[in-house]
Amino acid sequence: MTFLEAFIIAVVEGLTEFLPVSSTGHMVITQALLGMDSDEFVKLFTVNIQFGAILSVLLLYWKRFLQDIPFYIKLIIAFIPAGIIGLLAGDQIDLMLESPLVVGITLLIGGVVLLYVDNWFKTEDSTTQITNQSALYIGLFQCIALIPGVSRSAATIIGGMTQGLSRKTAAEFSFFLAVPTMAAASGYKLLKVFLKGDPTVITDNLSILLFGNVVAFIVALLAIRFFIGFLTKHGFRLFGWYRIVVGAIILILLAAGVNLSVV
Repeated sequence: MTFLEAFIIAVVEGLTEFLPVSSTGHMVITQALLGMDSDEFVKLFTVNIQFGAILSVLLLYWKRFLQDIPFYIKLIIAFIPAGIIGLLAGDQIDLMLESPLVVGITLLIGGVVLLYVDNWFKTEDSTTQITNQSALYIGLFQCIALIPGVSRSAATIIGGMTQGLSRKTAAEFSFFLAVPTMAAASGYKLLKVFLKGDPTVITDNLSILLFGNVVAFIVALLAIRFFIGFLTKHGFRLFGWYRIVVGAIILILLAAGVNLSVV
């Protein structure tokens, strides 16, 4: 992986991680368009640069992370379902990560869902109170996002809105939940590399890995600020159309015989 490739992937991660468009799906397609081989370090890089995005949440909402114990109990409750499934089905998830067809289909279907989400939930009746039960429901919705192209952000925000949360409250809790979820994913990926007995995958590419995290951190800061304001005022519809267009383009290219697979 070159620094230019790392920069492009990190920008894609930072822009899309907290938007309801699927960061994983966009990184899979970006890798394919760049003609990158999906070697051990590339797989590690695409997961580990999420750590940079995590830091952007901690910086923007650091006061919220100084709250009392119930705040963290809700995060733990919401994290557990996806944590268990991710641990048990990690290999199957990795296989789906390499399928542009899965990404194209889920982007398209998810886009159609986002077109109607704002009509399904009445924001004037929404609340800012998150209970343990609503945290669990959000965590169950997060499990859907283990399928590449679904979007963790979209799934958890919609999960929150099904519990009567306002768009802003649901989005912010989605950001908070990203911290333990993405930290666990990054840590698990690093652990797997070390257990394989080949730490040189990291040490030989440490500068690129750090560079990618810095880029993802800066871009994610800007993306979060934009997203909260836009979502509160305009809702999901634009993101839905974007997903539909991107998903359709992917499926058309695949149907035309264009190779978008990550080798």
